[in-house]
Amino acid sequence: MRKELGIFLLLVFLCIVTTLKNPLFMSRDNLHNMAQLVGMYGIFSIGMGIVIITGGIDLSVGSAFALLGVLLALMLGQWHWPQVGAAVFIIAMGFALGCLHGFLITKVGLQAFIVTLCGLLFYRGMARFITHDSTPPGLSSGDAFQGLRTLATGDIASIPYQFIILIIIAAIMWVVLHRSIYGRYLFAVGRNEEAARYSGINSRRIIASAYMLSGVLVGISAILLAFYTPSISPSSHGNFFELYAIAAAVLGGCSLRGGEGSIIGILIGTVLLQVLQNLVVLLGIPSELDFAVTGSVILIGVMADQLIKARSARKKPVLAT
Repeated sequence: MRKELGIFLLLVFLCIVTTLKNPLFMSRDNLHNMAQLVGMYGIFSIGMGIVIITGGIDLSVGSAFALLGVLLALMLGQWHWPQVGAAVFIIAMGFALGCLHGFLITKVGLQAFIVTLCGLLFYRGMARFITHDSTPPGLSSGDAFQGLRTLATGDIASIPYQFIILIIIAAIMWVVLHRSIYGRYLFAVGRNEEAARYSGINSRRIIASAYMLSGVLVGISAILLAFYTPSISPSSHGNFFELYAIAAAVLGGCSLRGGEGSIIGILIGTVLLQVLQNLVVLLGIPSELDFAVTGSVILIGVMADQLIKARSARKKPVLAT
């Protein structure tokens, strides 16, 4: 809980400083837009956090967005699928990608970094191949697909649907992660997979399920993002989204070594990243530094985790032999 409190205080500090520098930060339109982005980014960041808690990583998220996004655009715009059928297929496709990752990591024995790195390249390549490297018709204009568009861009009492969906998913995942046996298994596998296996936990199944769960959340986010963006370019749609998810999870207290993390922390990390990006715009900082800010945040988060681990290790009492 100490990590979450520290990152929350940093978030409050940044909000105060940004507001003092530019009062537009607290304007209704800016807060509404930030809530939309937090909703979309937060959903798949929770999935990434679950994977990181097990000691894994997923570098294919951004490319998965490209593949799922162009498939959704083609299904609705050219193949004339019903909206519900297309949405279910996209979520099922995200689940299938998670199953593939889990199988290759747990059954074949490949490293998560290699599997998801190959996914990063393969999914992006497939998205470009399917569309012949051209942008399919956009989904964010016109009167068609009103149901999904309202879900992705509408609001209730000025609260975006994306943010409401995030809160619902976060509440469910909080119960799953922090109040269920499955959640305890996730943490146990992340802390020490071999010890968890000897204690009777099917560690392979737990790790595979984390990637499946992440895939489902990526599928949900892909639908929201497809209707939020004006176009879905297969070569750039979702670029670097995996970095945002990793940064949000690490900032929120998830250790890249595995075995640590919380849903509340991931949410705070997601909001902090969006505040940092908003700060870049409102304070007139060159937009080219956007990725530099994200990279610096990830580095600081990892360094802080390293220092905390080292300090905790020094404080542990040494048993006499």
